[in-house]
This record gives sequence, C-alpha cells and structure tokens, in this order.
Amino acid sequence: MKNQTEDIDKLIKETLTQEEAKFYDSLDEQNWFGMISGLYKGKNSWLLIIMNIINIAAFGLLIYCLMQTFEVQDTNELMLWIAGVFFCFMIIGMLKIFAWMQIHKNALQREIKRLELQVSSLSGKMSP
Repeated sequence: MKNQTEDIDKLIKETLTQEEAKFYDSLDEQNWFGMISGLYKGKNSWLLIIMNIINIAAFGLLIYCLMQTFEVQDTNELMLWIAGVFFCFMIIGMLKIFAWMQIHKNALQREIKRLELQVSSLSGKMSP
C-alpha cells in the first residue's frame, strides 16, 4: 500500500508545476508537535492563547480546591470544595477537547487541499 501511495504522489508531482509541487509537499502529514504549533497559526490563534490562559488558571484553582479539601473539617464545606475540583476538571477537559477538535479540523483541511490539488492536476492532464 505504501508503494502505491508513493507512486501516486510521484505521478501527481510530475503533473504539477514546481510551485504547486512545493505546496503539495507542505500539505504532507505532520507530527504531533507540528499539529500543536499549527493551532497558533491563523485567524483564531488569539482564541487558543486565551483558552490556554484560562486552562492554566483552572489548573491553579483545581490545585487550590484540592488543598482545601484536606484542610476542611465540615462535611458541607468539603462537598463544596470537591464540587470546585470537579468543575475545574470539566473546564480543563472541555478546553482540551476543543483544542483536539481544532487539530483534527486542520488535518482535514490539509487533506481537502491535497485532494483539490490532485483534482486540478488531473483535470489539467485530461484537457487537450
């Protein structure tokens, strides 16, 4: 399967101009570090920076609530601090899920651009 994919990539690169081939190479799969750094490029990078600040604040509040659960003597107060811990876990979890969804969205956009490039190269090859 890998040879077939490499052969198809080679055929596509042959039909593309040099500039298009460079763009096609930039759309290749990224590692995790590339995907994470890709979150901070583009129009919504400010949103992810704010979300990371909120994530850090929620983690700090989580640690504070956790420390308070060990110092409290009253059961009602203990339940409130544990509710704070769960609330912080929910905030952190939702922000992480949003970031993962953005990573998958960026990967899907790269694949769609690759397909568009392949279709345009094939249509250019088929027309006289």
